[in-house]
Amino acid sequence: MDILSAALDTVAIGRWQFGITTVYHFFLVPLTIGLSLCVAIMQSLWYATGKDAWLHATRFFGKLLLINFALGVATGIVQEFQFGMNWSEYSRYVGDIFGAPLAIEALLAFFLESTFLGLWIFGWGRLSKGVHLLMIWLVTAGVNLSALWILAANSWMQHPVGTIFNPATGRAELDGVGGFFQLLLNPVLWFTFSHVITSAWLLTGTFITGIAVWWMTRAAREGGEAGMAQARNVWRPVTIFGLWVIVIGGLGTTGTGHFQGQELVEIQPAKMAAAEGICVDTEAGAFTVAMFGDCPLDRDGVQPTRVITVPGVASFMATNSFTAPVEGVADVQERMVDLMNSNEVFVEKYGDASQYNFIPPQMPVFWSFRIMIGTAAFSALLALWGLWAIRKDRVPTSVWLGRFGIFSIPMPFIGVATGWIFTEMGRQPWVVVPNLVSMQAGDPLGDVNQLTPMGISTAVSAGQMLTTMILFTVLYLALGVVWVWLMRRYVLEGVSDFSDESKKEVSAQALNFGY
Repeated sequence: MDILSAALDTVAIGRWQFGITTVYHFFLVPLTIGLSLCVAIMQSLWYATGKDAWLHATRFFGKLLLINFALGVATGIVQEFQFGMNWSEYSRYVGDIFGAPLAIEALLAFFLESTFLGLWIFGWGRLSKGVHLLMIWLVTAGVNLSALWILAANSWMQHPVGTIFNPATGRAELDGVGGFFQLLLNPVLWFTFSHVITSAWLLTGTFITGIAVWWMTRAAREGGEAGMAQARNVWRPVTIFGLWVIVIGGLGTTGTGHFQGQELVEIQPAKMAAAEGICVDTEAGAFTVAMFGDCPLDRDGVQPTRVITVPGVASFMATNSFTAPVEGVADVQERMVDLMNSNEVFVEKYGDASQYNFIPPQMPVFWSFRIMIGTAAFSALLALWGLWAIRKDRVPTSVWLGRFGIFSIPMPFIGVATGWIFTEMGRQPWVVVPNLVSMQAGDPLGDVNQLTPMGISTAVSAGQMLTTMILFTVLYLALGVVWVWLMRRYVLEGVSDFSDESKKEVSAQALNFGY
């Protein structure tokens, strides 16, 4: 497709616009998820111990949480508008399914987090310490519930359950109350939710540690006796806190990612075959570090160029066995064509399946999978370096440790963004992936699916989509600059005068920019 054709293709523009707005929005979401929990724990530590260090940490990272939350809300609204406009055919198809979880997310979870966040902001000095602490924990509960309901909708798109296809209306519909509960019990939801939450902890741990270790080494190096006191009494405990969040989040992300990947092998074999760069069904499948060029859709085509392969690792990632067989791109394509042609509803809606490529864009899926994994190495190195530097009650002054802490901060943001690119691009060419097990069994649930081009609106022109895509891209770029500027400003502001702070009354002035 040449540039002019792409510029006038509604499906391509709709996908780019949704991708741009979603990636930007999800830069903010995991930090809100992780920071709400970490600030709640910091405030709990202050409540339990009375140590000023945790009050300083609560105020400092509480401000950053508020900035992040506000911009996250502003960018998230656009997502839902796109469902009803650019993707109105998709919305019509899944409206009966998405109505319940998205309504609960807006009316319960978002109400919970936004209301109690407001009470937490204005409650400093006005609410008792215990009630005020309860507010931030309710915010944390709301944030996590919000993520759960959004992911319930997304997981259904990845693997439909509890649904019937109504041929009279051409829509997917919930299979009664039982169908709603199956939506919540969808195994893909719980694999995805656990992976998103733990990766949010990893990202937030890196964020907290990066800032704290930079301040700790700087204060100890340049601040004289007062600086050393601040480094030891405020930033060192916060650094230790952040390092343990990295360790817990990192282990959780690794474990949940492994099991989520094995689930994907079963429900979306084309995605994992493209991610592993495996061209045909293979025993003891090798992990390819770098690959250039797509696998051909037949066995005789030109093979891609591979750089460094590790035998057996792809099989182990898929099955926990180094010698087990794994599926390849060409064979998955062949099996998908046969399976789709065996489904009368698919053939009636879309025609002969042999005209379609059921393999997602291979290079974006392959490389996003590796970038997602590779960026975690920076957080791991920061954790190892940080734990070594602070051993035996030490307060490090290394300028390089501080710089590496700052440098590490954006890496998990890139990791979670590429993780979602991998998840969503790997779903193509489907906007609603068919439940393959149900389809193979002849279950009516297997009739529920939708190809991506069928979800685009027929009433919105390519010119209108292109215009809004450019406007949103420029607007989001401006919001990104504002976000970075505000975060940088309040990070550089640091904590207030440590020597005098404990003598002051805890008041709303702690978050003075909130008024």
